[in-house]
Amino acid sequence: MTEDSDRHAKKMAKKKAARDKIMATKTGEKGLVIVHTGKGKGKSTAAFGMIFRCIAHDMPCAVVQFIKGGMSTGERDLILSTFADRCRFHTMGEGFTWETQDRERDIEMAQAAWEKAKELIRDPDFRMVLLDEINIAIRYGYIDAAEVVAFLAAEKPEMTHVVLTGRNAAEEVIEAADLVTEMELVKHPFRSGIKAQIGVEF
Repeated sequence: MTEDSDRHAKKMAKKKAARDKIMATKTGEKGLVIVHTGKGKGKSTAAFGMIFRCIAHDMPCAVVQFIKGGMSTGERDLILSTFADRCRFHTMGEGFTWETQDRERDIEMAQAAWEKAKELIRDPDFRMVLLDEINIAIRYGYIDAAEVVAFLAAEKPEMTHVVLTGRNAAEEVIEAADLVTEMELVKHPFRSGIKAQIGVEF
């Protein structure tokens, strides 16, 4: 073993011992409230990654989409065709607000999605429930942030994970969450005239 290799091995051994000591104190488990927000791409994509992890571990899970309409997406098509026994999928929105152009209808649909979400979250058999784009529905005033926070605090089963996605997450939601990730926009092809593409955006 060279002197550099020996020095590296000792350094890594010291780091591992410190890390192991820290990890030994992390013994708790609980259902998490997880928020993916920010202007960058990847909020729903990361959330669906966790849904597919649950599916792989035979953990029952569910998805409620608050804004996205009936367009075909890879995640939804795969779940409905292959994993419907492990993941319930509810597309409750009718598209983005600039497409529907009907605020009263948007509110009605968002409220229906929230009722479905509450039903699924209350069921302790579901280990994870993804509320896709709920942050947008909250931002537009279709759903009350305080109501969402109060419901999660009072009625979410202890071991159920709930994931809330969408930009501009409300401060109350961020404060109540256990894990918050903000996706930062650094560069996006849309600004260069590139449209949303299959396999990347949907």
